[in-house]
Amino acid sequence: MPRAAAVLLDTPDRYGIVSRVFHWAAAYLLVWQFVTLVGWRFIGDGALMRGVSLFGPYHGTVGVLVVALVLPRALWALRNNRRRPARGAGIAGRLAQSVHAAFYALMLAVPALALLRAYGNGKGYELWGFPLVPQTGREIAWLILPADLLHAPLAWGLGVLIAGHVAMALAHRFARRDDVLARMAGPLRVSARAAR
Repeated sequence: MPRAAAVLLDTPDRYGIVSRVFHWAAAYLLVWQFVTLVGWRFIGDGALMRGVSLFGPYHGTVGVLVVALVLPRALWALRNNRRRPARGAGIAGRLAQSVHAAFYALMLAVPALALLRAYGNGKGYELWGFPLVPQTGREIAWLILPADLLHAPLAWGLGVLIAGHVAMALAHRFARRDDVLARMAGPLRVSARAAR
């Protein structure tokens, strides 16, 4: 395999550039989402939070961008599945795999519920001049209800998973002193095995 392709693709030793861009872009968007949500909840919608909003995307925009990243990221992960670093063995490996599956499910479900609510309340949703959800002008209560019930709890559940993910990555780095974190954040060395 040419060296350039070996750096782009995942290998058994580390994740390639494409996987890293997907991972860190989603991380940025989700951290931005939770920081602004916590800010609005505890500080309110004052001048500080309006100023912060000038430096990043709005809440709805972030949700759409997360969905836009998740779909190609999932396809890329499936394409690279046999090349990727192996998950841990036993219960820890199965738990890590389950958490990653939950990430994908929640990154799709939480924004999908918000878009369902946008349709159900008749207001629709437009992003950068493109209508993603049509504006109907009429409310459909049975479409609004699931979003009202599930959007926030699932979002905060995603936040808990993210916090646990970060904690485990740091535990691998500083307590276990293994290379798990380096697979996604370390240098893009190409081993002789991957270059073949």
